[in-house]
Amino acid sequence: MVVLKAVVSNVPCLFEGQDDPDLAEIIENFAFDEVPNEPGVNELDDKTRYLAILATLLGSQSLTEFRGIVPAAMIAGLTPVEIKEATYQAVAYLGIARVYPFIAALNEVLRAQGVKLPLPSQSTSTTGTRREAGTQAQVDIFGEGMKDFYKSGPDEKRHINRWLAANCFGDYYTRTGLDLKQREMITFCFLAAQGGCEPQLTSHAHANMRIGNNRHFLITVASQCMPYIGYPRTLNALRCVDEAAKSM
Repeated sequence: MVVLKAVVSNVPCLFEGQDDPDLAEIIENFAFDEVPNEPGVNELDDKTRYLAILATLLGSQSLTEFRGIVPAAMIAGLTPVEIKEATYQAVAYLGIARVYPFIAALNEVLRAQGVKLPLPSQSTSTTGTRREAGTQAQVDIFGEGMKDFYKSGPDEKRHINRWLAANCFGDYYTRTGLDLKQREMITFCFLAAQGGCEPQLTSHAHANMRIGNNRHFLITVASQCMPYIGYPRTLNALRCVDEAAKSM
C-alpha cells in the first residue's frame, strides 16, 4: 500500500496539495491508508487491488487518474500485458469511443516507462473460431445453459446474443494475459463503476462467485474501489452482490 501512496501522492490530479491542502490530506489518509488497511477488506494482494482500481477508473471514465496510477500499478507488479488486456476488455463493456482515450494514454505511459510497443499478441481466436470459442468461455463462466445462448431470443434481437458470444467473449475473454477469474473481476468493476447496469452487474456478480470469486472477495473489491466511485455506486454494487449470492 505504501507503493500507491508514494507514487500517487505526486500526481497533481489527485493531490492538489498547494491549492487544496485540506482535501489532499483527507484523500491521502482515507484512500491510501485507511481503506487499504481496513481489517476484513484488506486481503487483496497488490496486483489484484491495482487491477480492480484500474478497471474501476476505466468504468468511471477517470482518464487523468488512470494515467497517474498506471506507474504505481506497474511498480506493484502488474505487467504491461495485464494492464493492456484490462483496457482492451473495457471496449466490450464501455464502448470504443469511451475507451480509445485510455488506450492512447496508456501507450504514452508505457513508452515513458521504457516499454516497447506493440506488445506480443495475446489473441487465441480467429474470425472463424471466435464464436465457438466465445460460447465455450460463456459456458465455462456461466454454465451449460449458455451453450446455445448465441442463437436464442427474438429474431430482431438475436444478433446481439451472437455478438456477445463472438465479440465480447470470443474476441476478449479468450485472450491470454488474464485468466477468467481476473476477467470476471474487472467486468464487475467496469459495471459497478459506470452505474446504471445493475441487472448485468448482478449477473456478473453471480458469474464471479460461480468461478471462485466469492461474495467476500467481491465485497473486498468493491470496498477497495469505493474511494474512486463514491458511496452510491459502491452500495449499489454491494446490493447486487447480495442478490447474486441469494441465487447461488
